[in-house]
Amino acid sequence: MSYIPTMEQAQALLEKYNHEPFHLQHAHTVSGVLGYFAQEYDPQRVEFWKVVGLLHDLDFEQFPQEHCIKSQEIMRQEGLDEELIRATASHGWGLAQNEIQPQQMMEKVLFAVDELTGLIWATALMRPSKSVQDLELKSVKKKFKSPSFAAGCSREVISQGAEMLGWSLDDLISRTIQAMRTLPEA
Repeated sequence: MSYIPTMEQAQALLEKYNHEPFHLQHAHTVSGVLGYFAQEYDPQRVEFWKVVGLLHDLDFEQFPQEHCIKSQEIMRQEGLDEELIRATASHGWGLAQNEIQPQQMMEKVLFAVDELTGLIWATALMRPSKSVQDLELKSVKKKFKSPSFAAGCSREVISQGAEMLGWSLDDLISRTIQAMRTLPEA
């Protein structure tokens, strides 16, 4: 019988496969951003959205070449719910052998914000405050246009995510900055 883990259970699973502070922080950032958007789009399932965010890169640290493929195997072995497995895997649509396309609103938001949160944090760290609290859209847009800055954050995926959601790139960036401002580490 499959189950959806609580945040505490998801945290324990995350720490079983991830140890690097960067990966743990990224998981918490994406979880918090998904929780923020869930309040608007699926308020009855905020914790589910947050669990998906927390576990979305479960396999990345140990299995980067099998990212979003190995996580499905791990989650099934752990007895996790198929909706959760699908949602986490969908953010890697187009990678390697991953053909799970984001369809639900939560999956589309995850796809759109995963790379973007990294770009926003990198931009914030360049500022004197090192915070998203005073970060403006124009600063992120400037860095977005510089492919060598935070080169690991795919501009193509971010743009594709905005399009998938039917939002302008400016709207996606602005709304994600707002979401990140609500996080404890902001």
